[in-house]
Amino acid sequence: MTTWITTCDTCKREGWESGDMTSTDGERLAILIEAAAAGLSNVRTRRVSCLMGCKGACNVTIQGAGKLNYTIGAFEPDSDAASGIVAYAMAHADSETGQVPYRDWPQAIKGHFVTRHPPLPTDE
Repeated sequence: MTTWITTCDTCKREGWESGDMTSTDGERLAILIEAAAAGLSNVRTRRVSCLMGCKGACNVTIQGAGKLNYTIGAFEPDSDAASGIVAYAMAHADSETGQVPYRDWPQAIKGHFVTRHPPLPTDE
């Protein structure tokens, strides 16, 4: 089953305005996540403008139909974060419920969880 990584491309970390400002921190993270997930069959990526987690910045959701879904944030927009996010999304995709045992979490995502959402009910 497909797991989606949704990256906020408008996220700006504190002090962003003192940098080059050619792209937001969220855009930089999205580019790295997209590259890390390229070619994966069970993980897809997309971008949205604003996940409303501005205080933490560099916010991402990990979502799959019928599974627990997660919001994670407060990342540095770097390749370590992107690789960890994609590795977690792969484990999420392989999990029947979306719950990934803590021992299997990539180090890069530990301490970055913001919320967990139960799956939406199915209309049957």
